Amino acid sequence: MTADALPEPGAARSAPDRLLAVLAAFDHGHPALTLTDISRRAGLTLTTAHRLVGALTEWGALERDADGIYHVGLRLWEVAALAPRGLALRQIALPYLEDLYEATHENVQLAVRDGDEVVYIEWFSGRSAVGVHIRVGARWPLHATGVGLALLAHGDPESQESYCRRELAAFTPYTITDGARLRRVLAEVRRTGVAVSSRQVTEDALSVAAPVRGPGGAVVAAVSVVVPQAGAQVPVLTPAVRVAARGISRALGWQPDEPPPPGAPRGTGRGSLIPGRPATPPTRPTPAPAPPS
Repeated sequence: MTADALPEPGAARSAPDRLLAVLAAFDHGHPALTLTDISRRAGLTLTTAHRLVGALTEWGALERDADGIYHVGLRLWEVAALAPRGLALRQIALPYLEDLYEATHENVQLAVRDGDEVVYIEWFSGRSAVGVHIRVGARWPLHATGVGLALLAHGDPESQESYCRRELAAFTPYTITDGARLRRVLAEVRRTGVAVSSRQVTEDALSVAAPVRGPGGAVVAAVSVVVPQAGAQVPVLTPAVRVAARGISRALGWQPDEPPPPGAPRGTGRGSLIPGRPATPPTRPTPAPAPPS
């Protein structure tokens, strides 16, 4: 719960609900909070917030600085590192994401689905790449991004239909907001094996994404490259994105029965996806060290 006001009088909330409300008070827009802020955003009395914050701080889920401001603690990071769709997936995918970056020198992203949203778990940004509203941990609606379309297209039919019937948020005049059009786009993604999202979030960007499959063949993530919309060469980018997604899938244990898509380059050596200039290091947050085993 991240409400900015207390719940209606008489609303019953269990102890776990109140505890989770304290943690949910923190987000990318509010990474540091006072006790009063936590109380207000979690919809709790100051006394209850004080008790729960104290327990969470003692356990390590929260940390309190010298000014009395609370931040998310490293203990939560240690627990989150165990998530199979988080750091574990990211570590397996990193070599292939680096290949894709070195081949394109553009924004490279890895994302997973969480309900009706896509969550980014890794992101490389080229120094001169187009600006994107993305960071690790960011969430966007599925229909508005390339990775989201790739994930939605391979979801179960019932969830796809439910999503297509909902109100679709618009971020630019080009964002898909019509359910019938979204159904056609998803069908095309399944036919071609890639999702192309043009000017959906910003009017200057185009994304090419491909699904990542797990051991049983189910789609568990999506990888994409985001380039300037003007002059974007989708036919050139598509094989590179496919190879990166396929490499991650194989590393996860997927055993494809079919041969590689026509025109897809073989191999996963650095810079082998698309002929280009010499590699330069991508701009991305320095990964924190792995928690002790």
